[in-house]
Amino acid sequence: MLRKLLENGCRAPALPTAVRSNVLRIFPTRNVTSDVAQQEDPNFHEMTEFFIENARYYVEERLANRADGPGKRPTPPEQKRQAVKGILDIVKPCNAVLAVNFPVRKDNGAIEVIHAYRAQHSHHRVPCKGGIRYSADVNIDEVQALATLMTFKCAVVDVPFGGAKGGIAINPHHYSDGELERITRRFTVELAKKGFIGPGLDVPAPDMGTGEKEMSWMVDTYDMTLGHGNINAYACVTGKPISRGGIHGRISATGRGVYHGIENFLRSESYCKIIGLSPGLKDKTFIVQGFGNVGLHSCRYLNRFGAKCIGVIERDGSIFNQNGIDPKNLEDYKLQHGTILGFPGAQMTTEDLLEAECDILLPAAGEKQITSKNAHNIKAKIIAEGANGPTTPAADKILKNKNILVIPDLYLNAGGVTVSYFEWLKNLNHVSYGRLTWKYEKESNSHLLGSVAESLKQGFGKDIPVQPTEAFKERIAGASEKDIVHSGLEYTMERSARRIMSVAKEYDLGLDLRTAAYIVSVEKIYGTYVAAGLTF
Repeated sequence: MLRKLLENGCRAPALPTAVRSNVLRIFPTRNVTSDVAQQEDPNFHEMTEFFIENARYYVEERLANRADGPGKRPTPPEQKRQAVKGILDIVKPCNAVLAVNFPVRKDNGAIEVIHAYRAQHSHHRVPCKGGIRYSADVNIDEVQALATLMTFKCAVVDVPFGGAKGGIAINPHHYSDGELERITRRFTVELAKKGFIGPGLDVPAPDMGTGEKEMSWMVDTYDMTLGHGNINAYACVTGKPISRGGIHGRISATGRGVYHGIENFLRSESYCKIIGLSPGLKDKTFIVQGFGNVGLHSCRYLNRFGAKCIGVIERDGSIFNQNGIDPKNLEDYKLQHGTILGFPGAQMTTEDLLEAECDILLPAAGEKQITSKNAHNIKAKIIAEGANGPTTPAADKILKNKNILVIPDLYLNAGGVTVSYFEWLKNLNHVSYGRLTWKYEKESNSHLLGSVAESLKQGFGKDIPVQPTEAFKERIAGASEKDIVHSGLEYTMERSARRIMSVAKEYDLGLDLRTAAYIVSVEKIYGTYVAAGLTF
């Protein structure tokens, strides 16, 4: 009976720990009651909830059996079980969702009604954090799903924010800069009126279709209205231009995080052995879907450290070159022509490059790109999810059965929010990273070289020149803001990868890194609620 339930994707009933551990060993991937697991085109919000429930199945029993903290009175098992269930129930739904409609006058004098949304998924940490996207496909379901994903994304990389997301249902290419500015400023006012923006409440950032320009309009509007007189007003938004309180490295942060995430798992001999690849990035081939901000910078870093881009997929077509595509040349061509088609360094192709031979497939475009319809045909050894939600649950199962390593979006594209956190801290501290220590570090390093030279002179009785290496010359002046940001991001991605690997091994999940990442997040969020006073 139990076997049949699990094979059909049903949630198992509560079991004694010993029995439950045996069930997990036999059926490590069949955990949640939902037809989402079989759908070719599932609801995006239901997809996210499916993955949460999948992780919850593994951790709920363990949390209920966890010993009470030191000095605490023992709690009856059933009471503790109900408390754990209640906290995990809190984690799942969005706490608050805002939908607004407002008029905007276009350049031709016409009035258009704009539909916009903002969702705050969790207040277990404040402020909430998440991007603002401008896309004709934006809807309330997508915004809630992305806000939910953001909560778990922040948790997996230890960024102390609750998840949020916002969007305006427009195609930004169909509006002038003046129209976009009026839309952005009006939306900011609507958010401020409803308590959906503020340095301690909710901190938006760029996302699809937005960038520094939109964030600059938002922070200026907030500073002139609700934030007037607030010394921390500029911390209400991240992803700003440097001149408006932004931080070096924010634009490329998500792409750089993708590179670090892939590199961390390719350093693991055990994972490389399972999927049949040699360790390291050198000479690995990859194909990227989407050559926007994430795809572009991912390509540049992967290429810089030895991997080879052989294909690029965009909405208007695809290009391919088995000998490699130079990301910088392609970027310059796209900036000049507005498209990748016709790029002289590659050939146009009608082949579906999602299904082409390569070592790494990097979906960095929209949601639900890999489904049960095409997952069987994917030949890549690694799928690195640069986009949010590119793989459906049904496809996820197929890929695991094919021994393909999926590095989940939850972890892989968290570089953007990590560096946004650094920017938020910079705005609250009102000082740039490195400014207080740069000169001191430079002089200390110079004195160090002088001290070594003096010691050699005393030991050997003659002057012995001490020449710094090229690497030391680059660092002798101390760490710049960019150095500090890059170092902090690299450390964050490395530490988080180790934790995900550890949990995957602990729960015997094999290549199921997605469930491992969600387990990491669920346990951390649960711990935050308990520490906040929801004790037993």
